[in-house]
Amino acid sequence: MIEQQSQHPVSGSEANAALDEARLRQQAIGVRLRQMFDEVVNEPVPDDFLDILRRADKSAERD
Repeated sequence: MIEQQSQHPVSGSEANAALDEARLRQQAIGVRLRQMFDEVVNEPVPDDFLDILRRADKSAERD
């Protein structure tokens, strides 16, 4: 059975407050995502991965 939500009118100030809260949440998420991206970009490349890249470069030079 499908339940219907009660439908009561939302005042303009309540709607504005809800929009402001949603914007603040989105802004906080964006800030945190940028921080995480910067952390990943600044991580050192593992030596094993660098070795794989070097071997791939040498192999490409021979072809």
